[in-house]
Amino acid sequence: MRHSRLPAGGANIFMKIRGKRAEAEAAGQRLLDLSIGEPKGPALLSAREAARDAVMSEAEAMHAYQYNDSAAVPDFSRRFVQAHLDRDLPDEGLDYLPISGIKPIIGLLPLACGCAQGPVTVATMTKPGYPIPADQCAYHVNVSHYALNLNGANAYRFATDDIAPGTDLIMTNYPHNPSGQIAEAAWWRELCQYCSDNDIRLFNDAAYISLSHSDDCASLSQIAMDYPELSWTEGFTAAKLIGNGTGWHVGAMVGSTDFIGDMKEVKGKTDAGFVAPMAAGVLAALETDQAGIAQFRTMYAERLTILKDLMQSCGMRLAIEPKAGFYTLWDTPSRAFGQTISSGEEFNFLMIERTGVVGVHFGDALRYAVCADVASMADDLRLAFEAAAVSYD
Repeated sequence: MRHSRLPAGGANIFMKIRGKRAEAEAAGQRLLDLSIGEPKGPALLSAREAARDAVMSEAEAMHAYQYNDSAAVPDFSRRFVQAHLDRDLPDEGLDYLPISGIKPIIGLLPLACGCAQGPVTVATMTKPGYPIPADQCAYHVNVSHYALNLNGANAYRFATDDIAPGTDLIMTNYPHNPSGQIAEAAWWRELCQYCSDNDIRLFNDAAYISLSHSDDCASLSQIAMDYPELSWTEGFTAAKLIGNGTGWHVGAMVGSTDFIGDMKEVKGKTDAGFVAPMAAGVLAALETDQAGIAQFRTMYAERLTILKDLMQSCGMRLAIEPKAGFYTLWDTPSRAFGQTISSGEEFNFLMIERTGVVGVHFGDALRYAVCADVASMADDLRLAFEAAAVSYD
């Protein structure tokens, strides 16, 4: 008999928002879409030109499987990671792995921690946060997972006291989606020491590290190498830093030899690597066009200021000052449109239905992105939030 073999109601928040967005459009609503965390426009010209030349190459390696290394783009992973950092990594004790973006490898992390052989407990940054780590963990029958404590009171940085006994793997996401919070060196040091002392593997999704707007932002890679007993890895991706790079599924991981070694085994059995010409293009942009990347970083910082000023002038309350990326996070109003608001979802859906403003709700927080040109939308956005007439008790 043909029927779904999955539990009902399994859509995550992004799938639900896409459905609500389509429903509103079908009803004739003009949308002011601030939900999409995907940069607009083409990738940097430097990346496209280098990728073009690679596509036209007749070198066999450029058109072959890449697996866990890349003969087509020599030393890609180390060069890619190093281009994100302001401190050279040592030659000893580390290993690298090319990846097709971060999302595809998140589900491999519990496998690399042994969940096919027995129970594994994973801590994630998913409340509020990017839901994919929790979604991926839920597909593994031997994985139990829980969300770390993130809220305005702790400025969206969890404490080591929030880590449950028996945790085997922690998946962090700094800079954080959706708050834009960064991790500073002192915070990383405390976490690295705790994980080292308690034999916990540590992974960080550093997708937004190149879009940091603060000099205090530190990556796990810069700190973890000072802890020789720590089992760790960090993932970097091209998806956010070369303009519209979301379709360029290219990235790399760096980490301790044991963790990367386990990832190489699992990944080597389950995928055939990235598309080499895209990797050639991305690396060219990183190594020769930092000015172009800086322009995007500046653009997002300016858009964040525009949106923050506009929404605050309309009575919205910022949950935390964003220090990286292209997201703003807001507290849910207690009243809007003359009625009591009970949740972020209720407010978000009312805004979509009545004004066309689309955000993403995470519990009692609301994320509005600046991937779209918010300056050109400013007048309409102001009218929308003025119509909502928000207030907080």
